[in-house]
Amino acid sequence: MASHDSALKAHRQNIERRERNRQMRTRLRRALRDIRAAIDTGDAASVKDALRTTISLVDKMAGKGLIHRNTAGRYKSRLATRISKKSAAA
Repeated sequence: MASHDSALKAHRQNIERRERNRQMRTRLRRALRDIRAAIDTGDAASVKDALRTTISLVDKMAGKGLIHRNTAGRYKSRLATRISKKSAAA
């Protein structure tokens, strides 16, 4: 265990950051799961609303460094492709 004051403070900060990152990752995964479910149901209004919030959340996570910017782009691209395929089929 850390014994210096600065090391103890750094440890406390790491714990807080880890918990915050865990919560944000959970929010992101939940949003992605929700929009995928909305796409599968085919409700256009819920898909439009979920897409706006999910893309916003993905961009925020990429901006904070929680996920890589390429990962964020991949998520958004796959969602857009999935939506366009679903709308083309309908």
